[in-house]
Amino acid sequence: MESDLDQDLIGELPQSIIEIILSKLPIRDVVRTSILSRKWRFRWASLTHIVFNDNCVTYDNDRSVVENNLLNFITKFLFLHNGPIHKFAITTSYLQGTPDVDQWLLFLSRKEVKELVLELGEGEWFRSPSCLFSCKKLTRLELVRCELEIPPNFRGFLCLKYLNLQQVLIPPSDIEYLISSCPLLESMTLSYFDSLELTVHAPKLKYLILEGEFKDICLANTPNLVAISAAMYMTDDIAEHFELSSSCNFDKFLGGVPKLQRLIGHIYFTKYLSIGNRRGWNPFTYHHLKFIELYQVSFDDEKEVRVVLQLIENSPNLLELQISGSSTSSAATRNLDVGFWDRRLSSNCMFHQLKTVKMADVSGLPSELNFIKYLLEHSPVLESMSITPSLYVRDRGLSMSTDMLSFRRASPQATVIFNPDQA
Repeated sequence: MESDLDQDLIGELPQSIIEIILSKLPIRDVVRTSILSRKWRFRWASLTHIVFNDNCVTYDNDRSVVENNLLNFITKFLFLHNGPIHKFAITTSYLQGTPDVDQWLLFLSRKEVKELVLELGEGEWFRSPSCLFSCKKLTRLELVRCELEIPPNFRGFLCLKYLNLQQVLIPPSDIEYLISSCPLLESMTLSYFDSLELTVHAPKLKYLILEGEFKDICLANTPNLVAISAAMYMTDDIAEHFELSSSCNFDKFLGGVPKLQRLIGHIYFTKYLSIGNRRGWNPFTYHHLKFIELYQVSFDDEKEVRVVLQLIENSPNLLELQISGSSTSSAATRNLDVGFWDRRLSSNCMFHQLKTVKMADVSGLPSELNFIKYLLEHSPVLESMSITPSLYVRDRGLSMSTDMLSFRRASPQATVIFNPDQA
């Protein structure tokens, strides 16, 4: 009689449970399960989620040896695979564009792959073959460091919900067509693009991440966006382009996002929004916006200050605000007229939901202090405001904290915390 020790308890589990267990293991260890018993010999060959990385093969000082071993391992794995493949991912620093990768993608296009992740090498960029666009069942596509050219017969990824493109070379017209040809697209990341001019048509889009040198971004048809994170790097030629622009970036970027709940603006974001912004013109109300985080705001620039005020004053349900100042701000405020803050401080605008404010890299500029004073005087339910001074003004920290503590507070429970040691 077979003893308990001889029984294959795991092997008796349902196939779906076994696949979950195997999916948690490195792919090399999954293949090694074939030596356990005859029953386990080809268990791995029916996995639907396949992830390859540099740990699939043994490290060698000779890079070409590792690359060749990895190519052979993946090719043999796919050759012996039996059944559908729902997820296929390669993240490796060893492989670049080779005919083998083209063959793998052709194979996957016939396996009705649903999730595809390709991050290959650090040298020559991978040029994606046209068969990639034959993967009609894709719901997730992530490409890093590659060249894309959409074939003329491409009619869209009709099932795609998640798109992540990083350091991808693609003509602007092609990327616009790609986005608009994904009717179910819900999440999109575009990173490290250069001088890109882009109009986004994605009616189902909910989550958007942008990072790069963008000359022009227009969210023309994105009514369901709930979260945006944007970093707008600025080169000399893009700065010159902005100076010559007569259009309103604020309107084009945030004018069609009525359901926005979370906004994160990294470097140059408020400067980008300020281009062409009409003074005093506030046509949008963001009823759902509850969290705003803005980095490197130049409080010495009236246009950027107006952008910040335009955002928060038109977000009646804002709960949390985080802002960091710009270390390049000058001591003298530019363009702000004498009565600017007097009018703001005497206005009837109130932030009835705002509970948390975090200010970082505060330089002690008059406009910064007036902004802090404005928030304290117009936030009746504020619970905490933390202030972290810039590293370069620690010697003025005491006087800054004294000024802030003297500001009137609309909220009796508001606590102002000054954090000089975190600068």
